[in-house]
Amino acid sequence: MSDILTLTADTDDAGARIDKLISDKADGLTRSAAAKLIEDGNVIVGGQAVAKNYKCKENDIITVTIPDAKPLEAKAENIPLDIVYEDDDLLVVNKPKGMVVHPAAGNFDGTLVNALLYHCKDSLSGINGVIRPGIVHRIDKDTSGLLIVAKNDFAHIDLAQQIKEHSFHRAYQAVVYGNIKEDSGTVNQPIGRNPNDRKKMAVTFKNSKNAVTHYEVLNRFGDFTHIKCILETGRTHQIRVHMSYIGHPLAGDSVYGPKKVITSLNGQCLHAGEIGFVHPRTREYMEFKSELPDYFKAFLSKLENKRQ
Repeated sequence: MSDILTLTADTDDAGARIDKLISDKADGLTRSAAAKLIEDGNVIVGGQAVAKNYKCKENDIITVTIPDAKPLEAKAENIPLDIVYEDDDLLVVNKPKGMVVHPAAGNFDGTLVNALLYHCKDSLSGINGVIRPGIVHRIDKDTSGLLIVAKNDFAHIDLAQQIKEHSFHRAYQAVVYGNIKEDSGTVNQPIGRNPNDRKKMAVTFKNSKNAVTHYEVLNRFGDFTHIKCILETGRTHQIRVHMSYIGHPLAGDSVYGPKKVITSLNGQCLHAGEIGFVHPRTREYMEFKSELPDYFKAFLSKLENKRQ
């Protein structure tokens, strides 16, 4: 059944555009999503459908009908994959920067899942449904590096358990702002949705999960530090949030970094360079490493040249 929300325009809401009011008051609805609902006739004020530029009046009763989401099914696309390892149970992929892992609103094609469906045909685990087949864990769109994919449910369940038990090895390299004085350290702070901005994550003690990131310094460049991060847990945006929390946000990070972002990096300078796990079937420990991508090496070279 469709969800129906009833909202009331307060004194402070008088004169506000209705699409903005809905996005402000309805948890999880962006302004563009609110505008689409209005355009589709799903927003009623005083018994009448309104336009998205309708200016609210005090005490307006706004009824918002949110239709059931249509089930999505990812389509196979012939997109080249950098496969580091593959057997009958799993494969390890080196994901390029800029590629989304699975389809979602705004990104229905060109994703890693679309490429996997073409490469693997029907050989992907189904635990995460038709939109995320084979996906055991994710990395952000603008994070490059290694990702493991399960070809069957047996492998998926075993690998997911290893992640839950923190026996799954994941190491990243990053460049962060500032000079980290200590050679190594640990950030042990819970992460959850930012109470003030639901699109972002934050260190918070409200509706959060424990999160632990270990880091060590690889090189110092004065205004920047090249670090290695080892995840003990795997929360959304964990490294980005934790490093920003201790005052060293990732270079290029437009979400958790400074307002003046380094646009040439096209997103955060973060690479998933190592992955290690026990093979679900053979019980052999396997570890893979990925060389730093060109954009990352170029940025390090630029910092090195500045230091000289």
